[in-house]
Amino acid sequence: QVQFVESGGGLVQPGDSLTLSCTVSGFFGSAAPMTWYRQPPGKEREPVAAISSSGDSTYVAGSLGGRAQIRRATYDLYLRINDLKPEDTALYFCNFGYLESPKNIDSWGQGTQVTVSS
Repeated sequence: QVQFVESGGGLVQPGDSLTLSCTVSGFFGSAAPMTWYRQPPGKEREPVAAISSSGDSTYVAGSLGGRAQIRRATYDLYLRINDLKPEDTALYFCNFGYLESPKNIDSWGQGTQVTVSS
């Protein structure tokens, strides 16, 4: 069974930086595209960054603008967010697929909580 384990979140102040990590276990196939999602309090889950199988192609949502970078090492996935803002407060998840709608995904990890507050 495939499992996603997200980590690296925490309580930070506006302007701080974080690197979120995602480890995949129980999967032994070829590398697949992967996406970071986030779910702010009271809102729906949404994709915020994606990376191709090879890592050569990436996407970062406008909401993160030039503040974030996604990278991978096979099935270890990372999201570096600089200059964190209160609106970045959310539960962050990773999963397979390139910007796949979260409504089409059945299995999720626990996520890692990012709280940006002064």
